[in-house]
Amino acid sequence: MRWVTCQHGHGLQVGLVVDDAVHVLDDDRTLIDVISAGQVEMERIAETVRRSPATVVPLESMVLHSPIPQPPSVRDTVGFLDHVRGCRRAYGRDPELGEVWSRVPAFYFANPATLFGARDDVAIAPGSRWFDFELEVAAVIGTPGSDLDPVAAQDAIAGYMLFCDWTARDLQQADMALGIGQGKGKDSGMTFGPWLVTADEVANRLVDGRLDLEVAVEVNGVEIARGTTGAMDWTFGEIVSFVSRGTRLVPGDVIGSGTIPGGCLLEHLVGDPETYDGWLKPGDTVSLDSRALGRTHQRIVDGARPHPLSSGY
Repeated sequence: MRWVTCQHGHGLQVGLVVDDAVHVLDDDRTLIDVISAGQVEMERIAETVRRSPATVVPLESMVLHSPIPQPPSVRDTVGFLDHVRGCRRAYGRDPELGEVWSRVPAFYFANPATLFGARDDVAIAPGSRWFDFELEVAAVIGTPGSDLDPVAAQDAIAGYMLFCDWTARDLQQADMALGIGQGKGKDSGMTFGPWLVTADEVANRLVDGRLDLEVAVEVNGVEIARGTTGAMDWTFGEIVSFVSRGTRLVPGDVIGSGTIPGGCLLEHLVGDPETYDGWLKPGDTVSLDSRALGRTHQRIVDGARPHPLSSGY
């Protein structure tokens, strides 16, 4: 099943993608309501909306929002250690990682307040000159739980979607210098979509607990990177298990895979980042693609001018 949240009438509605059309539900349930009902009920809802939709709209003309427009939380994991090594190498640092990186899947809390749909324009973060994308896959929790073992954690995942993590690298450098984690470098938005693909649709790509989905990214029609979630240092089951320690995950929580190695401009940096001409500029287009999860296509536009602080920054 491929579920969307779409613009219909004066509000948002849930829809099921059937072939090249969206069958819209005839009630006000959110996608969190649908996925939290469980697999059997989801299938019943899907069958009902196939037979008796409120309306059917061609997929290409439908306005798609983030499948989960208001996630209870978003956590982004460092699931690919080669991405970290590549970023360190790009900045001229030693790519070797300390043992702690292999002990647990590191993650940070991201901002769920600014989410883009798969076709929305994306504004450059205010004040940024080094604007970047990051190619990821996100898992969405469907079953609540705490202190889950990896098998139960895998079973708690309702589905997956493409995830573009927009990053202002220059602002991120300032964040990291403060030593308290991600801040404005990651605050200007994330893209999820175009739809949520339910876990049963990709069950055949789950081998020994490891999900193997191929993904790719293009800038202005030129492929920048291609990779697979099968290369993650941690399985999604392990990641969700670790995240659930001592806390409660709820339906709609989003957990990112981390960036596919090579799946950002920083890893392709040549020379001084101040003079690197590869950073995203207004008019550029970025597309994420996966045979299993769909395709995003977004245009980069100018961002707002930042209001200066008393420090001048």
